[in-house]
Amino acid sequence: MKNTILFFVFVNFSSILLGQVYEAGVSFGGTNYVGDIGSNYYFYPNKPAGAVFFKYNWNPRVALRTTYSYLPIEGDDEKSDIDFRSDRGYSFKNTINEVALGIEFNFYEYDLSSEDKTWTPYLLLEVAGFNYTNVKSHTENQDLITGNKTSFAIPFGFGYKSKLYNNLAFSIEAKFRYTFEDDLDFTTNNTPNINLDGTGNDWYMFTGVSLIYTFGRPACYSNRI
Repeated sequence: MKNTILFFVFVNFSSILLGQVYEAGVSFGGTNYVGDIGSNYYFYPNKPAGAVFFKYNWNPRVALRTTYSYLPIEGDDEKSDIDFRSDRGYSFKNTINEVALGIEFNFYEYDLSSEDKTWTPYLLLEVAGFNYTNVKSHTENQDLITGNKTSFAIPFGFGYKSKLYNNLAFSIEAKFRYTFEDDLDFTTNNTPNINLDGTGNDWYMFTGVSLIYTFGRPACYSNRI
């Protein structure tokens, strides 16, 4: 009896695994940052960036996703429309390496194996860990000594995805990250000789397009089984 139960559990579990559709893809686009230096526009990509991702379609409305992103950022007061910053003239560059886990909610049922469910807008919410360069200390001459730092962010965003050809699809996506740090631009209230106009935490964003390959046996739900 025990072996029979284990057999049916194994068969059902295998059916669940085989019955799902997976997606893998690459994203290309641009990043921007909002903080104490430069422009405060949340849609202002000014540095090329990219990402790779993998998705597990739990059902036609929900997908679990993991993403690695390479995200250079920069800020330049000369490009700001805030007079205080334009007159101040600070600038910086940094690079963020990010790993994120999260969930994607489709507005409509999405299933590339169907005839009429091949596109949808969607929302996403993730938790991310990221690494970047920050200021560790200062010399007696007030020169900066930098190092690496790891922290967490809350990415959220929205997008649109659609079938392209056979198992290929594309998406357009904008994702915003709220961080718990105020030093992505190397400036804090503790940085010597720095005149800041705010103390809020920094943000960084990515806007881009993705090419997506779908694989795995068509899910049971696509055939109404």
